[in-house]
Amino acid sequence: MKIACVGLGDIAEKAYLPVLGTRADTELLLCTRNPATLDRLGAQYHVPPERLHTTLDGVLAARPDAVLVHAATAAHAELVTRLVEAGVPTYVDKPLAYELKESRRLVDLAEERGVPLMVGFNRRHAPGYAQCLEHPRDLIVLQKNRHGLPERARTFVLDDFVHVVDTLRFLVPGTPDEVRVHARASEDGLLSHVVLQLAGPGFTALGIMNRVSGSTEEVLEVSGQDSKRVVRDLAEITDHRGQPTVRRRGDWTPVARQRGIEQCVEAFLGAVASGTPLSARDALETHELCERVVLAAEEAGARS
Repeated sequence: MKIACVGLGDIAEKAYLPVLGTRADTELLLCTRNPATLDRLGAQYHVPPERLHTTLDGVLAARPDAVLVHAATAAHAELVTRLVEAGVPTYVDKPLAYELKESRRLVDLAEERGVPLMVGFNRRHAPGYAQCLEHPRDLIVLQKNRHGLPERARTFVLDDFVHVVDTLRFLVPGTPDEVRVHARASEDGLLSHVVLQLAGPGFTALGIMNRVSGSTEEVLEVSGQDSKRVVRDLAEITDHRGQPTVRRRGDWTPVARQRGIEQCVEAFLGAVASGTPLSARDALETHELCERVVLAAEEAGARS
């Protein structure tokens, strides 16, 4: 398969290229506007000059079988629109777009054209989180904190908290009938922390992000029926049933596999190769819930 990676920033270089660059069944194309980055990564992954591109036009002219978009969020809508209109199966880093109306338009366009579109919510594929589906989940608490990074509500939520929102949607054992949002913003409109509560028959889920925390961490707790599972930084799993039992990531387990990136890529490329339909309709529900969080956070900022 001829696979293009559009946008060669930090996430592409750290997470996706190590996966794509080692696949024997993949002919890799690279695209970025930065010639120095293009040459460096082309050399690192032995991509010949004719498969290195500085424009999307060049990528489309090469007729790729699929494209993975890792450009800045602000560029997603334009890039995905062009790819879908060209009939190219597309994988895009979360979120689809900053504005909900644009995300809806992209999902509708892909479905109208019959073009596979997938949003990269890798935590659904991370083993530590996916295995929690086998655990009682009466109460779910996910904290994803950072140090010294308050931000405007829309970028805070769509670029980062979106992972928490989607993971809660993935793990809740039913359909929530109650949604609550609490947010705190400073007088200059920067959001410092947000709490999302989802509740339904027999379960409650809390998603928490503090961007002025004392540390960068991600901790998931699921509990029920006198048992609890804690997943720390997607790598360490502790089961509590009286005495705790700890499992850690194996020394030889790649980080991309631990974080679900490898599995995301495999799911996308496998669906493309087999002709299995892919829709971003469920991912759109995450974007819609994120919009509720953004509006609540902006209201909190207006009251500050």
